[in-house]
Amino acid sequence: MSRVEPIAEADGYTPQVIAHIKDGIGWMVFSNPRRRNAVTFNMWRQIPDIIARFAQDDSVRVVALRGEGTSSFISGADISEFAELRNTPEQVAAYDAVGAQAGAAIAGIMKPTVAVIRTWCVGGGLGTALGCDLRIAAEDTGFAVPAAKLGLGYRYAGIKTLVDIVGPANAAEIFYSARQYTADEALRMGLINRILPADGFDDAAESYLRDITRNAPLTMKAVKMALRGVLKQPEPADLREIDEAVAACFQSEDYAEGRAAFAEKRPPEFKGR
Repeated sequence: MSRVEPIAEADGYTPQVIAHIKDGIGWMVFSNPRRRNAVTFNMWRQIPDIIARFAQDDSVRVVALRGEGTSSFISGADISEFAELRNTPEQVAAYDAVGAQAGAAIAGIMKPTVAVIRTWCVGGGLGTALGCDLRIAAEDTGFAVPAAKLGLGYRYAGIKTLVDIVGPANAAEIFYSARQYTADEALRMGLINRILPADGFDDAAESYLRDITRNAPLTMKAVKMALRGVLKQPEPADLREIDEAVAACFQSEDYAEGRAAFAEKRPPEFKGR
């Protein structure tokens, strides 16, 4: 797999996923601090290559995902790109395919994966965190899936992952309300595994990860294989109506209104069409 290089913006600012290895931990750092670490199209493209390198490196015992700095884990996909890169049905399909490849890479690696979350974990950021085996968060973290406030559609695979983790009732409330949840609420519903103090969070998170690196890799691999078997999807069902409903979201007036309202910093006025 050829390496995907970061792409600089006009002023030299470069959103990117930074990879490094320390003490058996393969770190993936989502770096786009201007936009609370929102993930650009090219950042999604970087992920499979980084995961492949970590998978092949025996020194990596656990893979950890975090955001640059303290502003956010991942605030979602970079909506500022949507007018150019995710506007037509063809663009939506191409964008979603790249996002799906990134998600499949994170979910597919046969090493433990941990989302190290602080401040905000929103939309596509939460989806990325849910693709990890474990999620730890600072006590002051907020969680949300604001799709219903933007007119976005969520595909079956992403909703199934959320349902597998928190159950159908909690998943329904998360999507229908589109509200922000506290770390305590997230812990109670099983959205995250552990809350750590905001003060000294980085050190506590690294200690948590180092505990995992000390455990037997083959045991963890076998456990991950067994867990994957338990959660395996049933035989493919007819998902045409779901796909059509999702496609209708991206072709709707409400989708255009949601993007316009976001750009203009005003409440959206949805019409249901």
